[in-house]
Order: sequence, then structure tokens, then C-alpha cells
Amino acid sequence: MKNLPPLPAERTLRVISGRWKPVILYHLLSRPRRLSELSRLMPAVSQKVLIQQLREMEAHRIVSRTVFPQVPPRVDYEATALGQSLKPVLMALCEWGRRHAAELDEPEHVADCARLSLPE
Repeated sequence: MKNLPPLPAERTLRVISGRWKPVILYHLLSRPRRLSELSRLMPAVSQKVLIQQLREMEAHRIVSRTVFPQVPPRVDYEATALGQSLKPVLMALCEWGRRHAAELDEPEHVADCARLSLPE
């Protein structure tokens, strides 16, 4: 959170930058998820990095963390209203990535944006 840039576009990119933040947020847009579920959805990310990225997103208030008092403890992560407001940004990035791949004649190298899985 230190020294966020004054230019709004640059600030946005700083908040959601990182290899995993957009992917994590994408999975949290549909519903709250537990850490273990996020780990299963993103097997290539280490637990250390996943927790670090979640903490940074929590500090920026785009993700919230809820601890349930039970044994064993249950922790859910979910996109806040501010995080949900990034949905059109993520979809625009996805669409641009598809156009870029098509322009480079590599459309088979990108996944579908899966609009239907994101909440309206």
C-alpha cells in the first residue's frame, strides 16, 4: 500500500498486478472460497505465494477474510464490493488477451474468458 501512484490507471495496475492476483480474484468473483479450494483451482501457485497475494489484496480491500470459530478453524475469502467492481476490468483484460492472441495467430494458446461463470 506504500507509495501508490497518483495516476488512476497505474494505481489500478499496481493493486491487481502480480502473477496470481487476477486469477485469485477471478475465482472469488463467483463466491467465497477456502484457501484449500483456491489451492486446488490453481495448483501451480505455492501456498506461501497464494497467502501473500491474498494478504495484499486484503490490504487493498478487494478481498475480505472471514474466520469462523470452529475446530478446525475455517477461513473463507471473498471479493468485497470494491473487488467485485473490478469484474469489468478483468473481462476487458481477458478480451484484449484474446484479441492479442488472434492478432499473433495464436488463438489456440488462450483459454475462453468464461463469461458465464462470473456473476452479473
